[in-house]
Parts: sequence; structure tokens; C-alpha cells
Amino acid sequence: MTNIPETGRTQRVQIRLIVIQVLVFSLLLTLGGRLWYLQIRNGQEYSDEAKNNHVQQVVQPAARGSILDARGVPLADNETRLVVSASRTELLKMDDDGEGVLTRLADVLGMKPKDVIDKVRLCDAKTPQPCWNGSPYQPIPVTDEATTQQALQIRERAEDFPGITAEPTAVRRYAAPGKANTAQVLGYLSPVTDDEITKAQDSDSPYLRSDQVGRSGLERTYDKELRGKAGVTRYEVDNLGRVIGQAKNDEAEPGASVVTSIDARVQAVAEYELNQAMKVARTEFDTNTGENYKADSGAVVVMEAKTGRVVSMASLPNYDPNAWVGGISAKDYAKLTGKNSNFPLLNRAIQGQAAPGSIFKVISSTAAVNAGYPFDGNYPCPSSYSIGGQTFKNFESQGYGSITIGRALEVSCDTVYYGLAHKEWQKDGGNNPKKNANDWFYKTAHQFGLGKETGIDLPNEVSGRVPDRQWKKNFAKANHDAWCKQGKKGGTYVEQIAYENCLEGDKMRAGDSVNYSIGQGDTLVTPIQMATIYAAISNGGTLYDPTVGKAIVSGDGQTVQEIEPKSHGKLPFTKKTRNEIDEALAGVATRGSAAWRFGGWPQDKIPMHAKTGTAEVYGKQTTSWFATYTKDYSIVMTISQGGTGSGASGPAVRNIYNALYGLDAAGKQDLKKALLPSPQKSLPKIQTDGTIDAPKVKPYDPASQKPPTEQTLAAVLGRRD
Repeated sequence: MTNIPETGRTQRVQIRLIVIQVLVFSLLLTLGGRLWYLQIRNGQEYSDEAKNNHVQQVVQPAARGSILDARGVPLADNETRLVVSASRTELLKMDDDGEGVLTRLADVLGMKPKDVIDKVRLCDAKTPQPCWNGSPYQPIPVTDEATTQQALQIRERAEDFPGITAEPTAVRRYAAPGKANTAQVLGYLSPVTDDEITKAQDSDSPYLRSDQVGRSGLERTYDKELRGKAGVTRYEVDNLGRVIGQAKNDEAEPGASVVTSIDARVQAVAEYELNQAMKVARTEFDTNTGENYKADSGAVVVMEAKTGRVVSMASLPNYDPNAWVGGISAKDYAKLTGKNSNFPLLNRAIQGQAAPGSIFKVISSTAAVNAGYPFDGNYPCPSSYSIGGQTFKNFESQGYGSITIGRALEVSCDTVYYGLAHKEWQKDGGNNPKKNANDWFYKTAHQFGLGKETGIDLPNEVSGRVPDRQWKKNFAKANHDAWCKQGKKGGTYVEQIAYENCLEGDKMRAGDSVNYSIGQGDTLVTPIQMATIYAAISNGGTLYDPTVGKAIVSGDGQTVQEIEPKSHGKLPFTKKTRNEIDEALAGVATRGSAAWRFGGWPQDKIPMHAKTGTAEVYGKQTTSWFATYTKDYSIVMTISQGGTGSGASGPAVRNIYNALYGLDAAGKQDLKKALLPSPQKSLPKIQTDGTIDAPKVKPYDPASQKPPTEQTLAAVLGRRD
């Protein structure tokens, strides 16, 4: 064996280590260079390519739930239409911002180019309708009424219409069964906005860019339930748009349906009769103004007395909610919101405020009894009542001698209430009120639920107004400077009033109190408030929150959530006082101011209770009010600038009752013709797939409801009001 010196062996090992170190260092240097090349030199290029390998979302919109009447008849549902939409994102990539494409599209659709261009512009504070108030990144509907031929033209000439789609799409339909419009109750939809999407991101019901959102009525109140949950399929795609995998799939969940207490048949009757009453009122001559009544708007509410559920709610003028589907046109928008539109979007049943006139007297009667005045006591009913130099007259200047509060309700004697309110005003200190004045008349109105919302499940309800001492102070503070500037002693009537208000506008004067006692002055109420009050008198005193929604049914029909009636208080009277008022209101229908409208009514089988009201409005013609109830329903109708209560609204209310109970003009009942002889308690039968086998609704035949024979005033103990 050859012996290698120890030093030689050591050198060879060192050389090998050096070679290995050089190799490792070279590899590290090469790797570092490559990393630098990838991350620094070409980093942006690869980053851009990586971004193209991303997740794409395909949204499958959820079918919006239906809104059904109490028998399951669709009031709002969905139908498939050919919808032509434009991608604003694609159009803005073009040199002319897509104007050429939209012009060609207008030609195919038979529309004006300006109308098409206006539909795809974005809404802002300076842009009038029509415009798009939804997300700019989702397709914008141009029309939902495209024909098959138009859709084929667009799809076959795709190179001429980049960014334009024509697809069958489920859109909202407002069916108006039996001509029951129900517009203000149902509401309408419009696209979700970016701001709404941002705000709802962290909620349990976030919005997608494709969502339509309820803007009014039931569509808004129950939007979350009706909207459902859209299906989202997430795909992993490369930079060429090729699918390389599926990330996640969320199935669409259809929206729930809302069953309402509305009966489409009764709704059709109420709408027709209200409209007819307004037409007739316009033919009547107003001796005060020297021209016919304008009867420019009105409302009627039919309510279940024992539950507060709304069977019918009509408001005129109305509109077609289908005008909002697919984007509203400039012409339609002007009709709904212009100066001459008379604002049909308003639901005057919950948003129309007016002085109540004599239908307020049930509150004043209760206040008087609570203040210590016996209901069956005797009170003077002269033709007029004077306070200082001011005279307050009875309606038609008629006097009835000494009568009870009950009889004052029957014949609607104003001067009885003037006297009672004046006495209470004096007891409370007059112009120098006591520190803790009783204010029975104002306190009682608040206890009846006035001056605040009823809590109905419809948005934007107004509260009305009880002009009590605190309101007077607040109102005077807000208007003092304007009054003093406008006021003039010895000037015109308006100037004199402003002058007096400048001096003592914050005081509750005697004239304020007596006017208030008969529902005049600054008092404001809504039809839904008065329907709630008269329903409460019928049921013994319980004030229910009015409701339109009756149940929420899941999309698969498996879950039913009933909406139970809720109470928000009791009327402030004893059982004895309630019964006395009940008897007096029955007298109104049989021998008082409404008797001429209820000739032949079967009072022994279906006791009718009523109160008429004619409210004076400064600068306008009188407002007609008619408030009624039976053991089953309360019905309140009002017509702005319509004349007297029984004169304008009376026949229409009678005809609605005739339809409900199946009565003819002579009061003979045929239950086969009765729409709802008693409130419907059960829900419609729901199929296993969530559908409802709904009955058909025939249009209302007014010929079957002949108006009752009118008795002459001479034949009636009482008068019109």
C-alpha cells in the first residue's frame, strides 16, 4: 500500500471544499439572479398575468317573492320578458362613448335615440329622470318590452351592438286582478345603488349589483323577505378567460311571498266607488265658491274592526306601478312627479292630512264626559255661539234647543261642543292658563292615538297634528318674525291674522279651543288614524296597529310565519260611555245626519254606525269625511274639495258595504253575492312547491250595486253634514 503524506491529503480535501463552495455560491448567485429577474426585472409583467388568473362570479338572480291578497290572488308577481340591456362599462370604451351603438339600438327598438341615451346615463343631483340610479357596473335595462324579432336582430348582428344584450328575464308584474290597482299599497322597485351596496355589506342581507330594491309600499316594508338570496357560482379562470376550476357554488334561494289581508275584490269595489264619488262631486255646485267642487283627491280604508287588518286601501289619483318596471320613461316620470301631476305616488290613506271636521266629535264627546259633563245631560244647541265679537255658527245655522251629547252627535250640533270647549278653556285659565291645566280635549285626542303614527306596516306614514299648547308655542316661535313682518292692524284678513299672531300667537285663545272641538282649526288627521279609531269603538276600545301583511310564506312553501294583530292602547272611556257613543252613532245612520244615505239598511241584522264630517279648509273647498263601522268592519272615506260628508262620500261607502254583505238597495241580503260577510280568518292553501291555487277575480260590476233610494231632508230627522 502506498502511503500518502498527511499534508497532501489535507490539501486535496481543501481543494474539494473550495470547489463545492464555488458551486454552491454559483447556484445561489444564479437563483438570486433569477429571482431578481422574475420579481424586479419582469415583476410587473408576471403580476399582470397572475391577475388574469382570477375568480369570476356568475350571478343567478333570485326570483322575487309574490305579494298575494288574502285568498292567494297575486297582486304582484313575476313574468318572463325579453329585456334589452346596455353595458355602460363597454360603451365608455368606445370613442363616441357608445352613442353610435345606442342610436342603432334605438332604430331597432323603434325608440328615439335621446330616450335610449338618457336611460343609460347615471343619476346625480343635476340629472333629471330618466336616468340610471343603480350600479354603473351592471347591465342597464333599456326596455323590457322587446319583441322576439327585435331580440334576434340584436343577437344576429352582435358586431353592430357591442355591449348590448337581449335576454329573457324575469321581471316584476303588477297584475291588478279584477282592475284592483292597489298601486300605493304595493309600491314599486328600482335598482340598488352603490351606496346601498356598501352600507349593506356587513348586514345579514347584503345587496348584489343585480338587485332591485323596494322603494315604497309593501315592496319596501318586506323587501328583505321578498328579495330572497341570489345564487353565485365562482369560477377560477386564466388570462384567456378559460375556466380552470370551480371555487364555490351558492344555490339561489327564491324570495318569500307575502300574503296580505287585502281582498282584491273589495279593493276593486273601493277604488271604483271612490273614483265614482269624486266624479259625481265634480258635478255638484259649491255655493260658497260659485263653481263646481274640484274633488281633486281622495282615499278610503276598509278595516277589520277586531284585528286592525286592512281589507282595502285606495288612494286617488293613482298610477300604474308597471311604469317603473325596466326603468321609467321621462314622460311617465313627469306624469307622476310634475307640478300638474297632483302627486299620485302619495298614499293619501296614510300620508294625506286634513282637518277631520265632525268625525272628530267622538273624541270631543269622550273628552267632555271625562271632564265631568254627563253624556245624557242637557246642553243648549243654538244656531250660533258668540265669544267676544266673534260668532261661530252651526252648520246651516240650524238650532235644536236643549239636547244631550248623544243627540248632538246624531245631528252634528256644533254649538254644543263650542259651549263645552269654551267652559273648559275658561276653567283652565283662559288667556292666562293654569300651570297644570287639565286640557281634557287635547289630552283625550292624544289618548285616541292622534298626533302620532298608527304603526301600519307601510313606509312614510305621517303623524297628523294635535294643536295643543306645546304645539302652539313651537309654531309661534318658528313663525313669529314672519308674522310680525306681514301683519298689519286694520289690513286685509290675512294681514290682521298675522298681526294678532305676532302679538300673541303662542297663546291658546278661546277661538282656537272651540274650533278644535269640532275638528277644525289646526287639527290634522289621516284616514288610517280615523279608521283605527272607529274600529276601536266597534270592538270595545282596543286600538290595533293597522296591518296589511298577514303572513310570510317561504319560497318552498314549507314555512309560514303569521303576522299577528298587535294593540297599541285602549280608548280612554268606560264601557258605559262607549255604549252611549255606540248608540248615538247608530242614531246617526237611522235618524241623524247620515240617515238619508242608509235608507232600507237592515239595522236589526247588521247594525250600522256612522258619523259625517265637512271640514273647512282656508283657501279651498270643504273636505268630505264619512266614518262608519259595523261589528265586522270600519270604513272611512275622505274627498278633498268634495263637499259635505254624507253628500259626497256617503253613497260610495254604502255601496262598499252592500258589496261586502251582499245587500241590494232595499237592504235584502244574498250571501251568494256577499264578498266578505265576515272577515276571512284562514290563509290560502299553499302547495308543496310554494305555489297557491288562487281563485279568479272578476271585475266589479257597478250595475249590480244600485245606489239606495235617497230620502228627502224633510223625511229625515237630522241634516246633512
